Amino acid sequence: MSVRTRFAPSPTGYLHIGGARTALFNYLFARRHGGQYLLRIEDTDRQRSTQEAVQQILDSLEWLGLSPDEPPVFQSQREARHAEVARELLARGCAYLAYDTPEELAAMRAEAEAAKRPFKYDGSRWMTMDPKDAPSVAPAIRIKAPRADQAGGDTVVQDLVQGEVRVANTELDDMIILRSDGSPTYLHAVVVDDHDMGITHVIRGDDHLTNTFRQCMVYDAMGWHRPRFAHIPLIHGADGAKLSKRHGAVGALEFREQGFLPEAVCNYLMRLGWGHGDEEVIPRDRAIQLFDLDGVGRAASRMDYAKLLHLNGVYLRGAEDERLTREVLARLAKHGVAFGTLGAERVRALMPELKERAKTLEDLASSAAFAAVEGPPPMDPKAAALLTPEAKARLADLAQFLNDAPWERKDLEAWLRDYADVKGVKLGQVAQPLRIALSGSTQSPPIDAVLWALGRTEAMDRILAAAGE
Repeated sequence: MSVRTRFAPSPTGYLHIGGARTALFNYLFARRHGGQYLLRIEDTDRQRSTQEAVQQILDSLEWLGLSPDEPPVFQSQREARHAEVARELLARGCAYLAYDTPEELAAMRAEAEAAKRPFKYDGSRWMTMDPKDAPSVAPAIRIKAPRADQAGGDTVVQDLVQGEVRVANTELDDMIILRSDGSPTYLHAVVVDDHDMGITHVIRGDDHLTNTFRQCMVYDAMGWHRPRFAHIPLIHGADGAKLSKRHGAVGALEFREQGFLPEAVCNYLMRLGWGHGDEEVIPRDRAIQLFDLDGVGRAASRMDYAKLLHLNGVYLRGAEDERLTREVLARLAKHGVAFGTLGAERVRALMPELKERAKTLEDLASSAAFAAVEGPPPMDPKAAALLTPEAKARLADLAQFLNDAPWERKDLEAWLRDYADVKGVKLGQVAQPLRIALSGSTQSPPIDAVLWALGRTEAMDRILAAAGE
């Protein structure tokens, strides 16, 4: 049996980071077992589903490297098939026509609420009705739930994460599978779609666990083989509450905007509820080799943005300089930083040093801006305060000394050390005003790297400008 998994989001908003983890687990499980990973857009909520949300989901999955192996299936385009199966269940005697009016159903619910008991639909009066006696209202189709004496009195699911889970048949009622207006219900449509798509493993959040027992009614009534179910715990905030925007970013593309690398986000999400010893940094290829559902815990995970930030820094340091340069230049352009070919080359030259201290691409772009611009960079207040008359005099003197220096990186540090020795000062007393003049900040990559990347002309212009000459 070839493994086939699916991720099935509803396009009613952005792709939540919890949904992204569900997609990742489906992807990794399919890859681990040489199978296929599919996507189904569950867009039957016509009032809330939007094309913008669909595109956002597709963009998020593409950014995360989780695009499906086949074109996505749109649930709304399969309503005729959902209705066909509902009518087949009716013909088999596994379902019946229910003629309840909205007012009658509301009265049933009110009665249950007044009696302080859960509402459970009782449609026994419709099961044996002669069609000629039916009320003159459009009926819904309801599936017959298993009775208390069937299958030992329980519906049982062997969940690959939660273990054996049982629900008494007395807790199940005859759910609607086709509404009176001819539209299918969600719980029915999902089963038909999963069957027709050949899904072998349904991996989803444990908030769907209770739905599973109702969906099993459709599988069993149709005589279809049930897929294996795996219900993974949800992601909570650091305070244990349901993850929301008050905890920080929760949409997949928000993390992109904030400068996280997709491989870092995926690595973090995989380790959020799944583990392999103490191994933390797990690239995609190794993740595929290691991942399986037996490593998924049953407890809810807590989002730790500090750990994600640390992991992103690890991935930044290991990323290719050319890729990071492209990302940084794009962000600088977006932020309105004007740069030309020379500026781009300076950022590229400094990237090996710049990425060593950055945690996000936004950090990287901010620290690279001084190299991209032409002429003296904007100076932060802290740096400007350190440009005392003494520091400016030092810069003017340095300009004369450096003017004759060979402009090779391997030589520039030695020249600066020689200057400090000749003047009888510490190297820091030389490097700090120089750093401020070149970068507009008290922090930058090593000063010899900055001098070399800027080039003699640009560096000398910045030093003289800071010296007031």
